[in-house]
Amino acid sequence: MNKPGELPREDRVGYYRRMQAAVEELLILKGMFAAVDVDRQVEAMDGRSHERGARMVARAWADPAYKARLLADGSAAAAELGLEVGPLRLIVVENTPEVHNVVVCTLCSCYPRMLLGIPPEWYKSRAYRSRAVREPRAVLAEFGTHLAPRVRIRVHDSTADMRYMVLPLRPAGTDGWSEARLAGLVTRDALIGVAQAPDAI
Repeated sequence: MNKPGELPREDRVGYYRRMQAAVEELLILKGMFAAVDVDRQVEAMDGRSHERGARMVARAWADPAYKARLLADGSAAAAELGLEVGPLRLIVVENTPEVHNVVVCTLCSCYPRMLLGIPPEWYKSRAYRSRAVREPRAVLAEFGTHLAPRVRIRVHDSTADMRYMVLPLRPAGTDGWSEARLAGLVTRDALIGVAQAPDAI
């Protein structure tokens, strides 16, 4: 239901798309960039997936020194692997047997797109943004993530200049695995914290 005086969602989406097109056209006319540059950037963003974040997790699971650097400065740790995160600050939070971390953006949909690609629709939904803070255990259960009562849940709220990514628990039975094989266990949802990395098969 819309608030009094608020446009229907479809009209709001149309408004923002028109605004985006107008700003884009103006910047192209002023020579800030060319239309082909916009297309290239959109194509690059659409082509990104959580595999970049998975690479960082796999390296952290395999290399304790890298893990320490990752937890100290996520942006610098990403750069070590040749991954660009832009001007924002990346904070990586570690899941442990006692603590489980969940990422949300309560204001909009701030998300480490450079590492995880386009956020899923549910991440942007008002229901997730509010309920993840109010009742995170119930939300996790809806994703199939059931935690023991003793496990504390920490919810991290992303902002325009600060993004979070979860370092999941390393699954048992993966000793001696290569980084490429480890990365294959890391899902997008595990990097957000609504899921855990699946056990080795």
